[in-house]
Amino acid sequence: MDALDVYVLTFNCARNLADVDAFANHFFDALPASGAGSSAPDLIFLSLQEIAPIAYSFLGGSYLLPYFDAFRRAVQKASAQKWDQHYVNFLSDNTGMTGLMLFARDDTLGKIAWYDTAHVGLGVQEMGNKGAVGARLGYVVEGQPSKTVDLTFVAAHLAPMEGSYEQRNMDWKSIVERLVFTHDINRPAVRSSMDENTSLLHDAASAHAEGSRRDLFAPNAYLFLAGDLNYRTSNVGPSIREIEQFPRRNVDLDNPSHYSHLLKNDQLVREMSCGRTFHSLSEAPIDFPPTYKYSDAAREAVRIGLDTDDYEWKWSNHRWPSWCDRVLFLDKPWAGEAGKVKPLAYNALPLFAQSDHRPVALVASVPLRPSDASSNTENIRAVAPFSIDPSWKSKRDMARRKELLVGAVAYLGLTREGNGLLFASLLGIIGAWFILRSLLEV
Repeated sequence: MDALDVYVLTFNCARNLADVDAFANHFFDALPASGAGSSAPDLIFLSLQEIAPIAYSFLGGSYLLPYFDAFRRAVQKASAQKWDQHYVNFLSDNTGMTGLMLFARDDTLGKIAWYDTAHVGLGVQEMGNKGAVGARLGYVVEGQPSKTVDLTFVAAHLAPMEGSYEQRNMDWKSIVERLVFTHDINRPAVRSSMDENTSLLHDAASAHAEGSRRDLFAPNAYLFLAGDLNYRTSNVGPSIREIEQFPRRNVDLDNPSHYSHLLKNDQLVREMSCGRTFHSLSEAPIDFPPTYKYSDAAREAVRIGLDTDDYEWKWSNHRWPSWCDRVLFLDKPWAGEAGKVKPLAYNALPLFAQSDHRPVALVASVPLRPSDASSNTENIRAVAPFSIDPSWKSKRDMARRKELLVGAVAYLGLTREGNGLLFASLLGIIGAWFILRSLLEV
């Protein structure tokens, strides 16, 4: 095998549990029907935004298990239906409401030598109502067991609203400055059939810990960034007259209502072309309608199972239809064409009733060229646009303490379980007061 096939999918969950059956039935819709990229991918990367209500997201741990588990079951069902394959979810992590899940095909899991994680909050007080979570892993190449192909995956959710494109640019800057990998290396569980490779994987992990950089733009690592990046197609909201210009179904390419004309106003394309955001990253050509914001009528049509495509063109009147959900990548960590990422498909999945976003997926082929920062240094691309913030860790630790406090308050005030706990505590206090009063009156 001279290339690694990667399936990257981003989805704004709107704080709802995923519909396992619906998601499984369409999970691999972005794959080509035949040819390159149509077979079971080696790795699957899920970027999930608004994965759960704020109380569960900020508290994390067991509170998020049902939400992650829904996607685990969807991936297993989808892969079993399509290829009779099994995938192992070897990493699930989150920064507040933004989640990341990595899956390896059963027969490739043993080639993952190590993985590392990183977190940054981009929301209020640098908390994780908006944020990014990253994972970096080393994939061992056959015949060169002491070296790995390094891949970095980042799930992100940036600032909302049409006019906030400059804040989104600043969010990107914060990701580069404060999404720092700690070299606290973990290894996924390796099956017994792979035990003979254990020492080789350990050697590869040790070499990574000793020699690689901690920042997002490690010069010898591939990079995929996916999420609700929230860039819109206008700097202001739509007027009543402009609603008539929203994209429509089944119109000719030269019709002003064809979505390609709206794409010309995309803020992300504009800001990237001007060098103001997502420096050095690329995107495959967009050939699908906007992925946000769908109306409640559209979601209801999906929920009741209307047999029509028209619902995917019913937009919310107070937001410009936009391509908020994107997958970007560093096409090559080295100069030259030898290590270049090859996008094979880029498309949106159908609308699901749980969200006003459509999921977006990229299918890409990554050359299995092992990283070697010690040789051919003239070919290494040093592309980091900003330096690491020296106070990144203290900022994240402080924000995490705030998240736990906000999460606890939200749990008590906004969830049924928390309300029950609060009510039981109140009854206990009242009961204790009456008992104490009766004792004092004796």
